[in-house]
Amino acid sequence: MLITYNRFLKHLFLFLIGGFIYGGIEILFRGYSHISMFLAGGICFILIGLINTVFSRDIAFISQMVISALIITAVEFVFGLVVNVWLQLDVWDYSDMPYNLLGQICIMFTIIWFFLSPLAILLDDYLRYYIMGEEKPRYKIF
Repeated sequence: MLITYNRFLKHLFLFLIGGFIYGGIEILFRGYSHISMFLAGGICFILIGLINTVFSRDIAFISQMVISALIITAVEFVFGLVVNVWLQLDVWDYSDMPYNLLGQICIMFTIIWFFLSPLAILLDDYLRYYIMGEEKPRYKIF
């Protein structure tokens, strides 16, 4: 029971960190955000952190970046379908962007997520190491 509770607190902490950072990035670049982006950011940060659990800790850093960009894009797509299409809140619309899918995601933002993902990967790894006492991160580029 205690292990489950500790795991919950760890994931809650990581969720909050990811949510605030994701919302903060959006505020920096768009001037505003939406609560759905906080939720999406929290989920993305947890999923990015689980890459080392699902795959070997020896996974190449570049591979982690690709997987992270795909995770963020997938989460953004699901949230876009719910928030923008189903609930019609019109939080964002990428319809005018090239290579978009239903106006919810586009290739340009997937590329941006790829280049921002090292920040999430490193932050997650070092939070888990310094605060949660997990294994010290080690990286190989390729």
